[in-house]
Amino acid sequence: MNPRNEPSGRIPEAPGDLRPLCRIGGVAALLLIVYSLATMVQLVVLGGQPASAAQAFDLLEHHRVVGLLRLDLPTVAVMPLYYLLFLGLFAALRKTDAANALLSTVLAFAGLTMLLSTPTALSMIPLSDKFAASISDAARNQLLAAGEAIMAADIWHATGAILGGVLVQCGAVLISVVMLRGGVFSKTTAWLGIVMHGLDLAHIVGGQFLPGAGVVLMAIAGPLYPVWFFLVGRRLLRLAAIKD
Repeated sequence: MNPRNEPSGRIPEAPGDLRPLCRIGGVAALLLIVYSLATMVQLVVLGGQPASAAQAFDLLEHHRVVGLLRLDLPTVAVMPLYYLLFLGLFAALRKTDAANALLSTVLAFAGLTMLLSTPTALSMIPLSDKFAASISDAARNQLLAAGEAIMAADIWHATGAILGGVLVQCGAVLISVVMLRGGVFSKTTAWLGIVMHGLDLAHIVGGQFLPGAGVVLMAIAGPLYPVWFFLVGRRLLRLAAIKD
């Protein structure tokens, strides 16, 4: 009996020759813990996204690092780690349910690619520089309008980005369901993933209609991410260490 509900011993679903992918996925999960904790600290200390292009330009001119942080540049830089995480999860779960493990990975990859194709904080830098150097009200108004357009099409607002987020969360919920079977991951890890990613999915979809509810859902799901990343990362690294 395993009182901690953790899989133990040599398991039939061990990843075999895909162990390096498990190791890479495990490291990516641990790095995502750092990002998750840093994001929570940033939101409390520095605040969230600027409310307007004018505020964003002012931050980029006088406090560029803070401006880039609040415009979510770290998010864009870290998101590619999810490619590695899902590769590791696929390697670990392909013998449990190959079809759904593959489908979840494809959904996540498609969603990540859509997210990463949206405008980022880097798109605001040249506009901010031009805005600071401009002396014409007409030119400044045009730059503000361009800045507002970029912010309206970023990773939190653009249609493609929202759909990408939905695909990522659907893939994450599906891979968590696959975790429930086969004994590779604990039931705790699987259910935590289902609840956490389900809340985040509801936040993305429901937040378009009820922004207040979306904020509450994300506030609940957000603190669960470091715990889930730790459990997943630890298990993937242990799988990578299993010898045939």
